Amino acid sequence: MSERAGGGRGGRAWGARCGALGRVRVRVGRGVGGGVRLPVGAGALGVLVLCWLYVFPAERLPQADDVLDALRAARAPPWAPNHTALRRFRKQLEDCCDPGQLFAMTKLNSPQGANLWYDGEFLYSFTVDNETYSLFPQATPFKLPLKKCSVVGNGGILKKSGCGRQIDEANFVMRCNLPPLSSEYTKDVGSKSQLVTANPSIIRKRFQNLLWSRKTFVESVKVYNRSFIYMPAFSMKSGTEPSLRVYYTLADAGADQAVIFANPNFLRNIGKFWKSRGIHAKRLSTGLFLVSAALGLCEEVAIYGFWPFSVDLGGRFISHHYYDNVLPDSDFHAMPEEFLQLWFLHKSGILKMQLDRCEDPPVRPTS
Repeated sequence: MSERAGGGRGGRAWGARCGALGRVRVRVGRGVGGGVRLPVGAGALGVLVLCWLYVFPAERLPQADDVLDALRAARAPPWAPNHTALRRFRKQLEDCCDPGQLFAMTKLNSPQGANLWYDGEFLYSFTVDNETYSLFPQATPFKLPLKKCSVVGNGGILKKSGCGRQIDEANFVMRCNLPPLSSEYTKDVGSKSQLVTANPSIIRKRFQNLLWSRKTFVESVKVYNRSFIYMPAFSMKSGTEPSLRVYYTLADAGADQAVIFANPNFLRNIGKFWKSRGIHAKRLSTGLFLVSAALGLCEEVAIYGFWPFSVDLGGRFISHHYYDNVLPDSDFHAMPEEFLQLWFLHKSGILKMQLDRCEDPPVRPTS
């Protein structure tokens, strides 16, 4: 057999690399998990992914079928929290990113006259002037730590999941990118919200940058009740004006929702944190930013709707979102990589990832 096919020096190199990476994975697992051993399937998937990243960095991940097979094999043990692992992981987040203090821009962390750099652009910075400073709350506007949090992604795996009631049982519910919460979805995704993100691109595409009718936008966000609208106003220069428009639109309308702005230093540091753990993308997804924040702000975290595959664990086709099948720009985010990182946190007991149905759909009587 040729070396290219894996039987000669190249094959031995592959084996040596995989063995070394497997040992690294064990050490990492002990460091995060407080000595708790992961199930065989979880370790096997970890070695598979790490070897692939090491040997084929351009392609980066094994095929989805390989990942799904490994996930099915590793799901047998019931999930249990690992408080030691959670404390250690939270300490890592605090050391790098300090979510409790830096999650949102406040008068304390962004004083008047401060010069801050946009986290998504290298050439632009901005100075916090008096007008912008007046828009910031004095400090992080919710009492910390939050107790039990649900972070709800928009994945199609939520369809017919019956997870709405379980999601709403949390003390604090976070949602991504102004998702639809009409009555046809609430059984699966719930109706409760305390914080929902809004990317400036959504304001541009759905609401024409609020340059004309603002009433449609004000009406559309009423479904989120008294939520904070979390916006990355100072992530990209092009997003600043739309984000400020959202703030003023809701304030002028006397809306129940309040806008808070993501701190660009927090976003930048979270990006570095995950890059050091193997996620290489132009930008992290909103979902991973939000889960990272929740792990620093909440005592317990459960996540829903985080699933980047076109089939579920039973092999059934599912749409990309629970409300449509519009696919993202595959070159912008690294969704499978993000999923695997979150899944390892689940297997380590740091957060709970809901992949199964919470309640079975009602059975229709046969005639």
